[in-house]
Amino acid sequence: MSTQTTQTTQTAQSTQSTQTAQSTQSPQSFPQRDVFFVSNSVNELGGVTSWSHQMARLFTESGHRVHVIGITEPAEPQDIGTDLPYPTTTLYDEHPPRVGPARGIKGRLNIAERRLRAARTAGMHEQAAKLTALFRRARPGAVVIVTQVWAMEWVTLADTTGLTVIGMSHESYAYTRACSRYGRVRKFYKDVDRMLALTREDADLWIRKGGMDNASYMPNPLPFMPEVPSPRTGKVVTSIGRLHDQKGIDMLLDTWAEVAPLHPDWRLRIYGSGEDEEQLKQQCTDLGLDGSVEWMGRTGDVPGALRGGSVFVQSSRGEGFPLALMEAMAAAVPCAAFDCAPGVHEIVQDGEDGLLAGLGNTGELARRLDTLMSDKELRDKMGELARQNIQRYTTAEIVRRWEELFAFLER
Repeated sequence: MSTQTTQTTQTAQSTQSTQTAQSTQSPQSFPQRDVFFVSNSVNELGGVTSWSHQMARLFTESGHRVHVIGITEPAEPQDIGTDLPYPTTTLYDEHPPRVGPARGIKGRLNIAERRLRAARTAGMHEQAAKLTALFRRARPGAVVIVTQVWAMEWVTLADTTGLTVIGMSHESYAYTRACSRYGRVRKFYKDVDRMLALTREDADLWIRKGGMDNASYMPNPLPFMPEVPSPRTGKVVTSIGRLHDQKGIDMLLDTWAEVAPLHPDWRLRIYGSGEDEEQLKQQCTDLGLDGSVEWMGRTGDVPGALRGGSVFVQSSRGEGFPLALMEAMAAAVPCAAFDCAPGVHEIVQDGEDGLLAGLGNTGELARRLDTLMSDKELRDKMGELARQNIQRYTTAEIVRRWEELFAFLER
C-alpha cells in the first residue's frame, strides 16, 4: 500500500476568483467529519478524478478530515499535483488479476482459471482489510463516498460498521443500463445508505426501472469561474475530452466534415489524448480535414483553452453531469452538444444558453454549430447567458447540499 500525505497549500488558481472565495460554509456551520473518497484510482484520467479532488479540497476547506483512496494505479494517469491538502492511498502496487466469470463446466474445471480467481479473491480480502484499518481510525459520523462501482467491490468486503456509505454513479442511467455496470450497481449499491445519481431524472429511473429504492441525486459543482471569460473573437470551435469511444470524437469529425466547407476560415481544436488517437487522426485525414482540425493533446490550462475559442462542442455518446460543458459555460462560450443524458439538458437550456442535437445525429449537430458560427450576436448573447446561468451550481450550494445529506443520513 503506497500512501502520499501532503500539506495544505495556498495554490488556489486565479481562475476560480469569487467562486472559490464563497465555496464553502464556515467550518463551524456543520459537524466536522472524516470523509473517505474511494475510487478505482486516485489519479485516473477523466472527470471522476477531477470531481473527487475538487470535492476533497472543498470538504477540507470546510474543516473535514479527508482521505482519497484508489484501488489501483491507472493505465493513463492524470496530473493531480503534489501539493494536495489531504492524504491519498493506493491499495495495490500492481493491478489485481483480471478474471472473468466461470461459465459452464469447462470454465469451472479450468485449474489455471480457478487458481487465478482464488488469488484475486484472496488479494481482495487482503486489500479490504487495509480499508477496514483506515475506517476504524475514523471519528464517529464518518462518511465513505464510493465514486465508482468497481471500487465498491472492495468496500463491500471491508468493515464499514458505524460509517455512512454513499455509492455514486457518474453517468446517466441509460448509459449504465447499456453496459455491464448496470448489474454491478444493482448488486453492490443496493445496501448502501444512499445511491446517488447526478440528476433527479436519472434517480427516478434508478428507482422505477432499476429497483434502487435508496437512489437520490447530487449534481456536480461548477469546476471554476474564470475572472476573464472568452472574448469569443477567435474563429475556433473547441472540444475537450478523452480520445475514447464514449466521447464520440469520431462523430465530431463526421460533423465537422459538414461544417468545415461552410466556414473555411474556422478551425476545430481538439484537446485530449487517449487510446483512439491514432485511428481518429486517420479518420481526420480520410475526411480531408487535416487543414482545419488542430490536435492539441492534453492541456493543463482548461480556462486558457476555452478563452481561445468562440464555440464549444461536445459529441459524447454518454455522460453524467459533464464538467466540460460547465467549464465552457463558465468561460462564456456557448455550447453545441448531443443531448446524450439528462445531465446535458439540465446544464444547457436549449435555445437559451446553448444548442442541443439528438444523440448521434451528426447532421443536426452540424446545423447547430453552423448557427453559432454564422451569428456573432447570437454567440455573444448565449455565451453571456451561459456564464450567468451556470452559477446555479456554485460550490457553496453543492457543499451545503452534501452537508445536509450527511446530517440526514446520520439520523
